[in-house]
Amino acid sequence: MDIELGIRNVARTVTFSTDDSADQVNDAVVAAVTEGKPITLTDDKGRRIIVPAEALGYAIVGSETKHAVGFGAL
Repeated sequence: MDIELGIRNVARTVTFSTDDSADQVNDAVVAAVTEGKPITLTDDKGRRIIVPAEALGYAIVGSETKHAVGFGAL
């Protein structure tokens, strides 16, 4: 699943893929913003992304569908 985080006063977005479900990502973002704690997510390579909740401008949680890679027969 692709995630895009917009950070306040930063031109570039933080974009990464994760193996977490949309509900897990949504719950993590909502809990962090509600409690004022850092948002902590893990990408599909095992790296942790930590964003202070007060710095978050927006979060876009992408689709969970896996796209096929390769050549298809026409």
